Amino acid sequence: MFPSDETVAATPPRKPEAKPGISPDSGNTSRKARFRRWLWRKTPYIFVFMLLLVLSALFLWYRIVIVIEPGKTGVLFRLFTGTQIDYAYPEGLHVISPLNTMYIYETRKQIALHDFDVLTAKGLTVRVSLAVRYQLDKDRLGLLHQKIGPDYLVRVILPQAESVMRKELGGYTAEDIYTNKEGLLTNAILLAQEEVGRNFVQVDEIIIRSITLPEKIKSAIEDKLTQEELLKSYEFRLQTAGQEAERQRIEAEGLRVYNETVDKSLTDKILTYQGISATQNLSKSDNAKVVVIGAGKNGLPLILNTQ
Repeated sequence: MFPSDETVAATPPRKPEAKPGISPDSGNTSRKARFRRWLWRKTPYIFVFMLLLVLSALFLWYRIVIVIEPGKTGVLFRLFTGTQIDYAYPEGLHVISPLNTMYIYETRKQIALHDFDVLTAKGLTVRVSLAVRYQLDKDRLGLLHQKIGPDYLVRVILPQAESVMRKELGGYTAEDIYTNKEGLLTNAILLAQEEVGRNFVQVDEIIIRSITLPEKIKSAIEDKLTQEELLKSYEFRLQTAGQEAERQRIEAEGLRVYNETVDKSLTDKILTYQGISATQNLSKSDNAKVVVIGAGKNGLPLILNTQ
C-alpha cells in the first residue's frame, strides 16, 4: 500500500546527515582563509594603488581649487575651446575642471626698469636708463593672454619702448640728448607711451632715470655749457650797464631841458611874486620867527628863525 497524500504532507523533511568529522561551517572558514591569503599576497599592490590615488587627488586638488590673491586676476584656458577672452576671474576661490588651466596675472600698478644703448647721429654711444610704470587692462586681459602671453613685459613693453626711444634719439647728437634740446626727450617718451599702450597695456608714465655719456664727452659738454653760461652772464651785465647808462643819459637830458625851460620862464616879477607867497606862508606858521621888512634882496622880507 502507498501512503496517502495527507501522510506525505504531514511527514517533516529529513535533515541531511552530517558526515562524520566535517563541521557545517568548515566551508565558510576555508573561504575566509583563502581571502586572507589573497589579500596578503596583494597587499603591496593595494598599497601602491592607494598611494597613487592619494597623490592623484592632491595633484588634482590644486588644479581644481584655484585661489586668486588680492591684486591679481585670472584668465581661464579651456582644453577644448581655448582661452576665455570675455571674462576675467576676480580675486577669491574658484573651482574649475582639472582639464582646464588658470593663468593668474598681476593687475596692480607695476614698475619695470630697463637700460639700453643708443647710437647718436655722430656715432657716439649713449646709455639710457628707463623706468616704465604700467598696469594691465582687466577688460582686455583675455586678449593679452591669447595674443601675447604671460611674458608680455619682455615681449612688448620693454622692446617697444626701447625701439621708439632708439628711433627718436638716434637722429640727434650726444649734446642734444644730454641737454634735452627742443624737448626731444619729452617727445620720445610720449611716442613710446602711445606705442606700448596699443598692446592691451595701460602705460601711466615712462621716466628717464639717467643718461650716461662717455666721461670725456660728458666733461667736454659740461665745459662748453659752463662757458656758454659765463658768456650769457657777461652779455647780461653789459646789457644791464648799457641800459643804466641810457637811463642816466635820458635823465640828464631831461634835467637839462627842464632847467632851460625854467630859466626861460622865470622873470623878476615872477620871482618877486613867488617870494611874497612864500613869505606869507611862513608868517602863518606856528614857529617863532623875526621878520625884517624890506631887508631882503629886491625889498623882500627877511625871516630869521629864533630857535
